[in-house]
Amino acid sequence: MRLEDYALIGDMQSAALVARDGSIDWLCLPRFDSPSCFTSLLGNERNGHWWLGPAGRRPADRRRYRPDTLILESEWDTPTGTVRVVDFMPPRDRNPDVVRIVEGVSGSVEVSTVLRVRFDYGRIVPWVRRTDGHLQAIGGPDSVWLHAPVPLKGGDYAHRATFTVNAGDRLPFVFTWHPSHEPMPPRIECDDQLAETESFWRDWVARCSYQGPYREAVVRSLITLKALTYAPTGGIVAAPTTSLPEDIGGVRNWDYRFCWLRDATLTLDALISNGYLEEAADWRSWLLRAIAGRPQDLQIMYGVAGERRLPELRLDWLDGYEDSRPVRIGNEAVRQLQLDVYGEVMNSLFVSRTRGLAADDRAWTIQRQLLDYVEEHWDEPDEGLWEVRGPRRHFVHSKVMCWAALDRAVKYVERFGRTGPVDRWRTLRDTVHAEICAKGYDPRRNTFTQSYGSSELDAALLMIPMVGFLPPDDPRVVGTVAAIEKELMSDGFVLRYPLAEDNDVDGLPGGEGAFLACSFWLVEVMAMQGRAEEAKDLFERLLALRNDVGLLAEEYDPRYGRLVGNFPQAFSHVPLVHAARALSAAHPETAPGTPS
Repeated sequence: MRLEDYALIGDMQSAALVARDGSIDWLCLPRFDSPSCFTSLLGNERNGHWWLGPAGRRPADRRRYRPDTLILESEWDTPTGTVRVVDFMPPRDRNPDVVRIVEGVSGSVEVSTVLRVRFDYGRIVPWVRRTDGHLQAIGGPDSVWLHAPVPLKGGDYAHRATFTVNAGDRLPFVFTWHPSHEPMPPRIECDDQLAETESFWRDWVARCSYQGPYREAVVRSLITLKALTYAPTGGIVAAPTTSLPEDIGGVRNWDYRFCWLRDATLTLDALISNGYLEEAADWRSWLLRAIAGRPQDLQIMYGVAGERRLPELRLDWLDGYEDSRPVRIGNEAVRQLQLDVYGEVMNSLFVSRTRGLAADDRAWTIQRQLLDYVEEHWDEPDEGLWEVRGPRRHFVHSKVMCWAALDRAVKYVERFGRTGPVDRWRTLRDTVHAEICAKGYDPRRNTFTQSYGSSELDAALLMIPMVGFLPPDDPRVVGTVAAIEKELMSDGFVLRYPLAEDNDVDGLPGGEGAFLACSFWLVEVMAMQGRAEEAKDLFERLLALRNDVGLLAEEYDPRYGRLVGNFPQAFSHVPLVHAARALSAAHPETAPGTPS
């Protein structure tokens, strides 16, 4: 199915993608970055899936999340009645559970289910046995149990059942993972877990401070971001999937089930700005553990528990989503130098303190070490925030974020009384600023450029006013925004940078869609420049790209009119939240769709 056809359920340690037809096509257990046991998303049904729905298998007539939760409800109307499937993953106590409750809404409906468990990314066919009427599948270190209210029959390396659901019936199915060397975990009480899961999410949403006209979109994005948080450590993954292509049929397929410092800090900013300070404290603790050591050993990403080794491998037995190969696990970009992350980390920690996060001496010590590294290396070329696999360059955005790191350090001393060589930081901050304006700005075209000496543009230049490098009404900023709107817009949305045969900036073949974060950045900058109506129009066109349950992938490809890239993507939902707040501040009296 298309990415638009999937919904997310999760327990803040892992997540599953549920298709509109009732099939769970992607699930990694026990963690986001564990090998998957349902992998048909990146192959075919023989790589593992769990379908549950009316016999005949067709898309649900309607579906929704229960308000302010991550509990999915899908409904099918048939000639004989209506049936509903409720899907959720309870916040985890010990073992991860996927709960699917079939409810008879009206009449009488014939329902079917097919379960194919395949461990290790669809490669291992498990040994399956029946114990006390329940199914257990074992393969190497993994074991899963299916507790079902109806008997399933095995055949062709799958288990199936067809049964009748009448109005008022409630039939719970529970899928539980545990290490294969351990005994069967105790069964959960589905109704109790459903009530507790609903209460958890609604209580969490009740803490949201945003009350603007786009509250529904903001809340759904915040729930999605919370779902991408790894609760045991506070790490935040960029997406729960791997290798969903940026270019259908192409090679731009990456594993995003890790904690990028950049994505995590931006996610944290979105949560903090909406009242979620507890998440800030958890993330800071994760950060301090992950980056502890020498500053020169800082990585741009880590595993959910802070792991440093993320080797990139290809899974040749999988055909890829719509034949987009290779399928990759791990991410070689972990070795890259991306100087902008220092600015994002410093800014996020500064924002956390201004929002009320308690001071931490150890955190400041590590920040001082990071600043030492910035002082020594800010003038070097790097791979930049887009993780290019071409040659290193002096990316303007990277330099701007080095400036931001120094600027936030100065503000830390000025506002919170921290000690440090503030005069030296101020001097270097001014030096960096001057160099960027001299080498990264093209006065003939009145625009900043992607890198020193280049003529290309980059949507990341929209961050210049957003981080305070220059005010939004500075003529150079105005010119840069105008150039981006003229040269990087495709079908009304913003591309990251131009892709052409003679442009080897990212070292990869093929094209890609419009990176959704970039368009949300443009919304925010437009709002900062007083262009509220234009910002509102673009924002609402972006909201229209969300699927029916409010989720966004990494990109939107205007060529095919569909979402592409890993899904759902934190880096799309974060700027949605920020853009909504910026719009509400710029145009508070105008609700969505209301004439001005």
